[in-house]
Amino acid sequence: MKKIIVLQLLFFTIAIIAQENDNIVVGFESNSQYYIDDKKTGDFTEPNRFRSNNYLKVDYSISKFSFGIQVEGYEPMSLLNYSPDFNTTNIALYYAKYASKKIEATAGYFYEQYGSGLILRSWEDRQLGINNALRGGRIKFFPTENITLSALYGNQRSGFDVSDANIYGFNSEVNISSILKANSWNLDLGLSYVGRKEEKNTTDFNFNDLTNAFSSRLDFSKNNFYSSAEFVSKSDDAVIIFNEIRNAKPGSAFLFDVGYGKKGFGINANFRRIENMTFYSQRSATGNIYNENIINYIPALTKQHDYLLTNIYVYQAQPQISFQDFELLKIGEIGGQVDLFYTLKKKTSLGGKYGTKIALNMSYWAGLSGEYDYLNFEYDSDLLSFGEKYFSDISLEIRKKWSSEWSSVFYYVNQYYNKRYVEETFGNVKTDIFVSESTYKLGAGKSLRFEAQHLWSKDDKKNWAGGTLEFNLNSRFAVYVNDIYNYGNDNKTKRIHYYNFGSSYTKGAKRFALNYGRQRGGLICIGGVCRFVPESTGLTANIVLSF
Repeated sequence: MKKIIVLQLLFFTIAIIAQENDNIVVGFESNSQYYIDDKKTGDFTEPNRFRSNNYLKVDYSISKFSFGIQVEGYEPMSLLNYSPDFNTTNIALYYAKYASKKIEATAGYFYEQYGSGLILRSWEDRQLGINNALRGGRIKFFPTENITLSALYGNQRSGFDVSDANIYGFNSEVNISSILKANSWNLDLGLSYVGRKEEKNTTDFNFNDLTNAFSSRLDFSKNNFYSSAEFVSKSDDAVIIFNEIRNAKPGSAFLFDVGYGKKGFGINANFRRIENMTFYSQRSATGNIYNENIINYIPALTKQHDYLLTNIYVYQAQPQISFQDFELLKIGEIGGQVDLFYTLKKKTSLGGKYGTKIALNMSYWAGLSGEYDYLNFEYDSDLLSFGEKYFSDISLEIRKKWSSEWSSVFYYVNQYYNKRYVEETFGNVKTDIFVSESTYKLGAGKSLRFEAQHLWSKDDKKNWAGGTLEFNLNSRFAVYVNDIYNYGNDNKTKRIHYYNFGSSYTKGAKRFALNYGRQRGGLICIGGVCRFVPESTGLTANIVLSF
């Protein structure tokens, strides 16, 4: 607790200085929770009922130079199910950067992404406990306004340390249409390389210390049409099953995206096939539950739902090889999704006075079919054939404005979730979910929002019901209460109300929030990447400040 107070005092001291100096930017974030015993969610049996994750970031710029440092404090421990490597208060990140029109050079910690991230993405997401920044050096060169070249070398962050493996990278971006002086269309070419060098410590399988990954991509757009394609290949890499190297196999990925949009109408479709595309800065980190040491970025390409009951059965991308048993064999995934948006025009019989917005999403994901040799951990995959169905999701959203004060959202979702293959547990789940939401503006910045939800299922935990009531006193202050209830659970002791109530205050870049309630155990997902959280009950406080 003392270290947290010191960190907060340090923030306010630097913030006072920053207000007098436009070259300094200071940010502070604190996420704290006090866990309590609960007859429904269970007693808290872990050490330290009070836990807090804290982040202090300071950036300073002068002329063409910029410098930064981030101090993190996890006291007396990090929040539940964050990596145990986040276990103290210390300097976590630091950097120095020089930038001109032709060159940008960075030393220290930095974030980077090549293409869509299939071979490299380093980023931070504090809610998911992800920070896989690289520590080393990066240089970018801009020979012309149409060409960008960059190279990097470093080690990936792991807790307050870095992994042993060396990471090498090169990326090039070329705007072909500008070079050809084409004004009616746009074409970008990207070529990337990422290498991970880690001593393999075995001679039993045919792979090298250096694992190479290559990416090539094209992005094309003309008028209202756009498309992109990316192909990735990864050299032979260790196949780790039950924490032991069982084989060595190459990896590959293909991603295609196409769309068309104009006023009142839009359609987008994407397709992806990935095989053995887990890529860690330490081979032994394969399959860790904390999203540590991940070099690349493979999110679930499905609809990102906004409601509590639509996020119970959430799909996670399946890029890994898994030979759990004869009936559970995975080497990747294949599938895609389609988004359709349409606006019914104003002052028509269907559109009404204000028009009506309709959004339809459909996604389908399956395993890769092929020939599998379970005893020898060997396989031969088919290129475009679909295997075991993993997940499907069909959602329809209708947004309707009834008057200048009153608006509604109607949302329907049909899901299929293969727990056996996605979670490697047991069972399949089919659900139908309906949500009705309305917002009423009371004037003077006040508004009232309420929603009702229901999930129907004959599988797993059966039926759920839920609701939310939110009152915005003005644009800054809001209070809310919500609850989801698993009333259909066959186990009556598991028929639990997961209630929460709290408030938040937001002013510019400053936010304060307080919440009390129960956390449903399961996956928390942001941008298609997930973190597992256990059931718990407690008081949560969040502070975000920036100067």
